[in-house]
Amino acid sequence: MTAYTATVTVRLKHGVLDPEAETTKRSLERLGFELSALRSADKFEIDLDADDASAAEAEATEMTERLLANPTIHDYEISVAETEA
Repeated sequence: MTAYTATVTVRLKHGVLDPEAETTKRSLERLGFELSALRSADKFEIDLDADDASAAEAEATEMTERLLANPTIHDYEISVAETEA
């Protein structure tokens, strides 16, 4: 088994209301920053042992689909890297 870190980024799909991002966007604009859009996201770093990177990604995908993201309203990205010893 090899140690891996899977990074899962979960964000709302385009078109789903994101009140946290809207509030932050308005605050940034009041501070003088110009931006056309802002989206919030949750990032999870999962340390796990797996036979290979593909198996680690499959396990992280199952975790994401079963608990971390609601596929009806969320998109997600997963990246996997071998952990340095």
